[in-house]
Amino acid sequence: MDKVNFGDTLVTPEEKTRRVGGVFSSVAKSYDVMNDLMSGGMHRLWKDRFVAKVKPRAGERILDMAGGTGDIAFRMAKCGAEVMVSDINPDMLEVGMERATKRGIDGLSWQQENAETLSFADASFDAYTIAFGIRNVTDIPAALREAHRVLKRGGRFYCLEFSTSEWPGFGPLYDRYSEHVIPRIGKAVAGDEESYRYLVESIRRFPRMDAFKAMIGDAGFKSTSVDPILGGLVAIHGGWKI
Repeated sequence: MDKVNFGDTLVTPEEKTRRVGGVFSSVAKSYDVMNDLMSGGMHRLWKDRFVAKVKPRAGERILDMAGGTGDIAFRMAKCGAEVMVSDINPDMLEVGMERATKRGIDGLSWQQENAETLSFADASFDAYTIAFGIRNVTDIPAALREAHRVLKRGGRFYCLEFSTSEWPGFGPLYDRYSEHVIPRIGKAVAGDEESYRYLVESIRRFPRMDAFKAMIGDAGFKSTSVDPILGGLVAIHGGWKI
């Protein structure tokens, strides 16, 4: 059986799925605090920019995959879109539902789903979003094909994900920071150094921007695009089902 990477460790696909589930169950309660600490709060600006790209509109059905804690869905719901928040991890979904209740945000649907084998019918959604989730999927091409399948003709795909900064000197600097500092923050704040070490390793192993853009095209999307942030440390990828 072919092995896949769980961070820097080679494991079976089934083992990766299980281990990733364990990571997000472990970090679910502290996930948003950790995002603030790891990005200096910038993840909020990145998510605002991402949703501005998606341009959600009233009456549209949007699938927000790996959307557990609700950060993207809450922003899109403000525009009147009908958002289905899906995540493979029930603990992440529970955090999102609790946050929605506390904030008085209605109109969201919540459903546990595996991005590689979605239960939704063909052509069910006007848009598909996934933020900081695609790199944790065991079979990324399968997830991209599923995204294409569940979109209506004319539907749009948008993905926000870490990549590799192409700014001279900045990429190596961030690599050192992420390798040595982020796991320590995870230990101090979440009591979980190893889960955050995996998250750092998963970012380092994610395809570069052009390679991932090509993967989106291979899944059937047209007019694919990439919008680098901080030289590509983070990137917004897009594509259309035509």
